[in-house]
Amino acid sequence: MSFASRITRLPRALETDLGDEARAVTPWAEGDIAALIAGAGGSSPYLKGLIQKEGDWLEAAVEAPEDAFTTLCEDLGETSDDTLETALRQGKRRVALLTGLADLGGVWELEQVTGALTRYADLSVQLALRAAIAREIRRGKLPGATEDDIATAGGMVVLAMGKMGAFELNYSSDIDLICLFDETRFERDDFHDARSAFVRATRRMSGTLNDLTGEGYVFRTDLRLRPDPSVTPVCIAMEAAERYYESLGRAWERAAYIKARPCAGDTAAGERFLETLRPFVWRRHLDFAAIQDAHDMRLRYRDKKGHGPITLPGHDMKLGRGGIREIEFFTQTRQIIAGGRDPDLRVRATVDGLRVLSEKGWVPWDVTTRLTEHYRFHREVEHRVQMVGDAQTHLLPGNDAGFERLAALMGRERAGLEEELRARLEEVHELTEGFFAPDARDATESDIPDEIERSPLVARWPSYPALRSGRAVEIFKRLKPEILGRLARAARPQEALTAFDGFLAGLPAGVQLFSLFDANPQLVDLLVDIVSTSPDLARHLSRNSSVFDAVIGGDFFSPWPGPQALTAELSEILAREDDYESRLDMARRWQKEWHFRAGVHLLRGLSEPEEAGQHYADLAQASLAAILPVVEAEFARKHGAPPGRGAVVVGMGSLGARHLHALSDLDLIVIYDADGVEASDGRRPLPARTYYARLTQAAITAMTAPMAEGKLYEIDMRLRPSGNQGPVATSLTAFSEYQRERAWVWEHLALTRSRVIAGPPELAAEVEALRSEILAAPPPREQVLTELSEMRARISAAKGRGDAWDPKLGRGRMQDIELLSQAGSLLSGQAPRSTIRGLAAAARQGWLPKAAAEQLAATYRLCWSLQIGARLITQGRLDPESLGVGGCAFLTRLTGTEGSDDLSARLATMTAEASGHIDAALAEVEGTSGG
Repeated sequence: MSFASRITRLPRALETDLGDEARAVTPWAEGDIAALIAGAGGSSPYLKGLIQKEGDWLEAAVEAPEDAFTTLCEDLGETSDDTLETALRQGKRRVALLTGLADLGGVWELEQVTGALTRYADLSVQLALRAAIAREIRRGKLPGATEDDIATAGGMVVLAMGKMGAFELNYSSDIDLICLFDETRFERDDFHDARSAFVRATRRMSGTLNDLTGEGYVFRTDLRLRPDPSVTPVCIAMEAAERYYESLGRAWERAAYIKARPCAGDTAAGERFLETLRPFVWRRHLDFAAIQDAHDMRLRYRDKKGHGPITLPGHDMKLGRGGIREIEFFTQTRQIIAGGRDPDLRVRATVDGLRVLSEKGWVPWDVTTRLTEHYRFHREVEHRVQMVGDAQTHLLPGNDAGFERLAALMGRERAGLEEELRARLEEVHELTEGFFAPDARDATESDIPDEIERSPLVARWPSYPALRSGRAVEIFKRLKPEILGRLARAARPQEALTAFDGFLAGLPAGVQLFSLFDANPQLVDLLVDIVSTSPDLARHLSRNSSVFDAVIGGDFFSPWPGPQALTAELSEILAREDDYESRLDMARRWQKEWHFRAGVHLLRGLSEPEEAGQHYADLAQASLAAILPVVEAEFARKHGAPPGRGAVVVGMGSLGARHLHALSDLDLIVIYDADGVEASDGRRPLPARTYYARLTQAAITAMTAPMAEGKLYEIDMRLRPSGNQGPVATSLTAFSEYQRERAWVWEHLALTRSRVIAGPPELAAEVEALRSEILAAPPPREQVLTELSEMRARISAAKGRGDAWDPKLGRGRMQDIELLSQAGSLLSGQAPRSTIRGLAAAARQGWLPKAAAEQLAATYRLCWSLQIGARLITQGRLDPESLGVGGCAFLTRLTGTEGSDDLSARLATMTAEASGHIDAALAEVEGTSGG
């Protein structure tokens, strides 16, 4: 489509005689193009001057503006260094004229206008840097460099910052640049000479762009965003810059690097440098402290620029109330908060940032829509203010005449424009201000009972590590009334206060977590719920408070996704990490968040005990399934790829049955198939058996090693063939032979609950088929039940009758019922993994009455509900006296009882009855064996 056919709006000529002069130098123009030229020239002296200088070029350009822009850039790329300064200035005039008319006429959207201005800035920097570096190289001033190094600027890179980095340059923007060089390309003795050459090249490049000549200037260039600009040269080594940001980097510099991108020189080195800064810019945890940082920056702008009520004359469209910067801060701060966890949020442009934030649930869509509309309108107003005289200003006119000119450029009536401007500025301020300065909390000191407010526990809080910094104290001061008010409303306020005190005492630092609570008050309710239910869990949270991050993501309370989705998510996260140790730490961080989610769902009644057991098992399976390929890849770097068909991990016991609790360890065995391959083919090859044994040990270490983020799981491999005496990894052939010919009955009982949870699908299917085949031909019933009776007697002799509150050990309790169920499962020939289904299978076989199976199933559910609840809230012996009212209420809710006395009585009665049913089922074989 031609330029003329895309015109959707027209400016008016404030000074018709000047418009006529602009029209006179473009006699070829007609229709809307003529009206556009007259309106632009008659309201913008700067555009009128450009029309007079470049009117002839414009005639062809408006036929196909995009092609004209592309051709202009291509032609500049062929310009010789000695004519570059003049050519760049002529190019800038033409780009300014074309984009100005395309903007005024609505031919290009805002993003096309700012994109064209930015692409021209990129090209200008590239060409100016190329010429400057070429001069240094040809003079022999850059050590070791040749003509071949000109293309990559000899290791120097220019980072585009701010609006240039985001492709958002405005009509009269300066360009913010940071110039760096890769010091690793030079010998130590050459460092200073290289740096001097790069400093000279930077100054020459800046002069090429910035100096005002008879032809004008290209771009005003600002190099002050570099580290510590008052004492550092204009081009510094990447290593020095990295050290600065790691040790001294400030909040505004983090925000600035959201938009940073390499635009000229050695862009590959620039990308590597930005990657090294990723931990500085994008924190691994949700960073709600960034809200306060951004708020402080806004206040500094207000103090410097003035930020009173919106009175349009002289209002700053960029930094003033309701201006562009408020939308940018609103967007960038949310990106900083969550971008460390979600790379999709790491976009440079403001409008793109708002869109992604809404897609991810961080900003409501209606807010994004309104702020996007306001942002585009603000930017268009800003452009027209700058078009008047090519002035680097963001101020609305200070008098009536200026507003008439602005309205004319926008093709609007002044009164309507002023009304819309005021409304948009006020709405932007309204939409953004609450985020940075939320309303005061509902709770006040007067709402809090004296026994809570004046408690000795509260009095000692200022001495805790979390409240050492002034900033932590300031944020906590805002939170304290709400926290105390919520504790006062607990069923047992003093218990809740004591538990919260334990949490706070164990918290090593407070700013990040307090900022999280400050921005998300609903988390205070969740925290008080947790500490009121489980002091143990509260103390754990104080050491792992980052798990609260997961609650803010938007889907924390959504239905459980299942093992495949969890595995895919963790695999994607691990793929983004740089090294092996980082991947293992990230897996721990991820697992803790999902483990916390499973626990909170159970605590809040969003999942039932049976479901929660599956959730914990899914999480363990996903952790293993995602980490095993990472371990294999790391191991293969030294020893080569796994020989043969690889290895699978088989979950045994509760993991295989998908029935874990919060403190479960994992029973595993590893089965591999070398498939006739004798050894690996890496730098340090290993025999197949040794390879898989060491690979298994590496996988165990990856799961159990205490790292910065703790351990993943404890691993138990005693259920492998021959137990602790056998190899840690068993070949498929040996496993098959052992299970068929030498396995004990108890090993076949254990096999009933086995399940492949990680490894190559083809091998996994074969192992599952082997399990089904082996268990399809069970031993005689008498042999199974006799061995079961003997096992039961040995356990009873070793463990005694068990604690009265222990749901697992003792006659008629979980372990006892599970053994009977496994016998039913094994003798069925179909080997169902679930305890309830195993009991049903025993009933179908006739040796366990149906009524007994139902009572055993009910007892098992009661014991499991108690077990999974108790392991969530306490790590030690279950003692209702020490749990407090919150813990007891939680356990009685899970078990469907009326209180701890009712629970105790029901547990004793049902387990005694269950023990009787098991005794009866085994009586015949016990009598036969003399037991």
